[in-house]
Amino acid sequence: MNGSVLSWFGIVRLGLVQTGLGAIVVLTTSTLNRVMVVELAMPAMLPGALVAIHYVLQVFRPAWGHGSDLGARRTPWIVGGMAVLATGGLIASVATAWMTTHPLLGIALAVVAFCLIGVGVGAAGTSLLVLLAKRTDDNRRAAAATIVWVMMIAGFIVTTGVAGHLLDPFSPVRLIIVSASVSVVAMVLTVVGVWGVEAGPAAKARSAPRPPRQASFREAFLEVWTEPRSRRFAIFVFVSMLAYSAQDLILEPFAGTVFGFTPGETTKLSGVQHAGTLIGMALVPLIGAIYPRSRGNLQIWTIGGCLASSIALLCLAAAAVVGPSWPLRETVFMLGVTNGAYAVAAIGSMMALVGAGEEKREGVRMGLWGAAQAFAFGIGGFLGTLASDIARYVLTSAALSYSAVFASEAGLFVVAAVLAVWVHRAPAKDAMQRRVFDSPVAAIAEGARS
Repeated sequence: MNGSVLSWFGIVRLGLVQTGLGAIVVLTTSTLNRVMVVELAMPAMLPGALVAIHYVLQVFRPAWGHGSDLGARRTPWIVGGMAVLATGGLIASVATAWMTTHPLLGIALAVVAFCLIGVGVGAAGTSLLVLLAKRTDDNRRAAAATIVWVMMIAGFIVTTGVAGHLLDPFSPVRLIIVSASVSVVAMVLTVVGVWGVEAGPAAKARSAPRPPRQASFREAFLEVWTEPRSRRFAIFVFVSMLAYSAQDLILEPFAGTVFGFTPGETTKLSGVQHAGTLIGMALVPLIGAIYPRSRGNLQIWTIGGCLASSIALLCLAAAAVVGPSWPLRETVFMLGVTNGAYAVAAIGSMMALVGAGEEKREGVRMGLWGAAQAFAFGIGGFLGTLASDIARYVLTSAALSYSAVFASEAGLFVVAAVLAVWVHRAPAKDAMQRRVFDSPVAAIAEGARS
């Protein structure tokens, strides 16, 4: 990476895209979920399945990343993806409102909406991170990723706070108006964020050198998969995101069912969690600035964040048993702080690893990790809601069912902490990587063993 292409202002401007993306996603995965479960009295598996659909479609992230590697411009991917996402978010709110009068038709429309959301998030998110990684100087990559993620959390906080205020008293029409407004704002932020980033002589000079032979997606993916650190990091991302996402779809219904919160109050509770995440992310670089930046620090923060998140989830499990007298907001805030500490360390590792390897496969690597995250979120969200429904049937108590799910997530975070050690012990290169194109089957078998 020769010199810095993006200034700090340019990095912040790109972060506006992530802010808009987060604003739409938080409404579709948190607020609409709560409305379906509490106001419409539908099974928790319904929003869990809908969210799982949009995550399943993101399995194509590596292919989209490969397209970003081959293409000279990523702005169309970002703007086009955000347009699809904004449309899907609006349709999802219309579908939810429609469920009040025509449940089956509303559910069918919601399936279409969440398919659009999945395509939009995958296309825009992957291309944005690839652009950020390739246009940011090496020594700014981790900081740039942290800035972008903090801006996404800020989008969560602002959206949940404002939407929570505007949704009370709740009505389907009010829900549609709020969702449409968020989609419009997200599109404006996206256009402002990417405007001119890939224009000018610097961008042309950067995209001019091309390798004599363009590898196929299959070849590029196999090459990345045989890199031990890339493969192990994908597994770590999957397990840690599985632990994190299992509570995502049940937190607001949990607060509404056990603690009697209104739709606006549960939406604001998500804002409390995201505020804690923002503070947790900010604490890591502030404390780490006292010491030299090193890979070991990232490892310590990642492991510590996973273990601390486990403790916070155990506190949520206790809250479900104790009931309204438990300080729920403080516990949710603590969960956000611990998740933020773990997330920023993982993001730092991601940006450090994305340029690893002899070939420039940033898009494929980022796509692999994004697909692992999306797959984990899809499974985690559905399993969390499914486990909640099953536990409620077996235990005949909503409080105990939520407690069991939270405790299980705590155990997953402990496993993720162990995997974080495994990632950082991986060798930089795999000997089988050199033979990946000669014998792909053997390379995959060797990769599975390590």
